[in-house]
Amino acid sequence: MELVEQLRPLLAAEAAAEAYGAYGAGVEPAELEQAVWLRLLERTRDSGPPPQPARWLRHAVRAEVRGARRRARREVPYDPVGDGPPSGPEPRPAEHAALTAETGRVLRAAVRRLPGRCPRLLGAMLSRSDLTYREIAVELGISQGSLGPVRSRCLGCLRRMLTAEVAAPEPWGKER
Repeated sequence: MELVEQLRPLLAAEAAAEAYGAYGAGVEPAELEQAVWLRLLERTRDSGPPPQPARWLRHAVRAEVRGARRRARREVPYDPVGDGPPSGPEPRPAEHAALTAETGRVLRAAVRRLPGRCPRLLGAMLSRSDLTYREIAVELGISQGSLGPVRSRCLGCLRRMLTAEVAAPEPWGKER
């Protein structure tokens, strides 16, 4: 207990100095103190108190800060809702716009080659006017309840057609 009382002011000073020097690591001095106290407790339980407590404490604080910096570099903040602070519009390279447009053209060409009423149905669903199921059913002259099954069959047909046209690579980059 007297070791703790002896090291408390030194640990507070070291933790404050190192926490503010650990830019970008997001380390609070109180968190550093807790981590070092835990290290000291584990050390004393396993092999007794350190022979030079002040020196051990300085090294322990620096080791905790190094660990925090490593974690800060590796960890990615998790925002499941995605409503964090807006960071502004992200610039998109011209290649991205060209690839998106080409993908749209290829998809629409494939939809036009489908059999039966699939081209009209999927064309209406891909429409920029964002039609509702009721509007699509009226436009195509079929019941709203049959749109789901017909859409499912048309998408299956489209999937089979595109799979045959574009050979999907096998694992490890081998082509079929």
